[in-house]
Amino acid sequence: MTSAPQTSPPGRTDDELAQSDIPAMLRYGLSFAGPHRTALFGDGAVGAAVLLDRLGIQPRAVAFLAKVVRSGGVRYAAELREPVPGDEAVSMVRAWLESAATAAGGVDGDEEAARWLEAVAELLSLRRVHRSRVAGE
Repeated sequence: MTSAPQTSPPGRTDDELAQSDIPAMLRYGLSFAGPHRTALFGDGAVGAAVLLDRLGIQPRAVAFLAKVVRSGGVRYAAELREPVPGDEAVSMVRAWLESAATAAGGVDGDEEAARWLEAVAELLSLRRVHRSRVAGE
């Protein structure tokens, strides 16, 4: 039994997703339901996971940040000295949090931002699991 050759599904590459304007997607995705929110939780979450993965950020760091956002709010999280480890990642994630803070209206907005961060953490984890399986680890 031979398997059919695998082809990539139509869509965007990691590089294309990594070039997404995540702060803008957060502003619009948290402000408006419908296609903006879908884009935030789709391409936006994948693009964020690609960027964080390339910087070596662990999924648990993003999951913990989601808990901080849920507990203290996105504005509080944006003011943390180090919301995630690493200078480059701090700068990038802080920009995301500051953008989200302009759109997150109260507890409901904080909850949406936390859910988005959880989605990013899950995608990061999936990327790592897939990479380790492909490498045969």
